[in-house]
This record gives sequence, structure tokens and C-alpha cells, in this order.
Amino acid sequence: MIFTQLQLFFIFLINGLLIGLLFDFFRILRKAIKTADFITYIEDALFWVLTGLIILYSIFTYNNGEIRLFMFLAIILGILVYLTFISKIILSISLGIINVVKKIFCIVFHIIKIPFHFFIKLIRKVFLNPISFIIINISNYFTKYIKNFSNVLKKRKISNKFVKNTKN
Repeated sequence: MIFTQLQLFFIFLINGLLIGLLFDFFRILRKAIKTADFITYIEDALFWVLTGLIILYSIFTYNNGEIRLFMFLAIILGILVYLTFISKIILSISLGIINVVKKIFCIVFHIIKIPFHFFIKLIRKVFLNPISFIIINISNYFTKYIKNFSNVLKKRKISNKFVKNTKN
């Protein structure tokens, strides 16, 4: 009987360690990826649902649904042990790995971006620059034409006024 309860105590101590690891998973996720407050609330709810499922699964699997005080004490002790001794190591290793992966991804993205950047410059030089040159020249031509036309109309109005004044 004592051996069974000691065995249950260690099972729920391991549950506490797992809950601490799950907690760190969400902390690492938050530190690695900046998220909005709404997403943080969803992550918190997901953490509590998963924690509840872990505890309920263990209670029904290992103790036939019977709840004992020492199980919750073991869970709390497991979480405290994890957060005190293991959490810092897991966080530093995980964040270090994530930072290295981010740097590698940025380097690979930069290397992949170079040919595309060259291709876009080439397309601009070959296609867009001549097209824009033609459009600018056509625009300048029509602007000059419209100015000349408006000047002619102005001169005509002035000459019409002059002709009207001389007739009277």
C-alpha cells in the first residue's frame, strides 16, 4: 500500500515536471515569436486545458479516478523542482538553438534573395526603363503640344477681341 502511494507520488511528481516543461514551451514560444495579446490569451487557455488533461488522464489512469492530497502536493513539488533547477537550462538551450536557427534562416534568405534582386534589376533595365522613357517623352510632347495649342487659342482670343474693337 505504501509502495503504491509512493509510486503514485513519483508519477504525479513527473506530471509536475511535464507541466513545468509545457509552461516553458509556451514561454519559449512567446520569447521567440512576438504575438498579439489575443494570441497570448489563447496560448494561456491552451496551457490550462493541456495541464488539466494531463492531470485528469493521470488520475484516471493510475489511481482509478481517486483524488488524494499528496497527488497535488507531488504536482506542485514537481513544478517547483522543474522551475528551480531545470527551467533555466532548458530556456537557455532552447533560445540559443532558436537564435542560431533564426540567423541561419536569415543568411539563407539573404543568399536566396540576391538572384531575385539581380533579376528584378535586370527586368527594370531591360523593360521598365525604356517603357518609362517612352512614356515620359510622350507625356512631355503632349504637354508641349497642349501649351502651344493653349497659347494659340489665347492669341486668337486676343486677336478676335482686337478685331471686334477695331470694327466698332
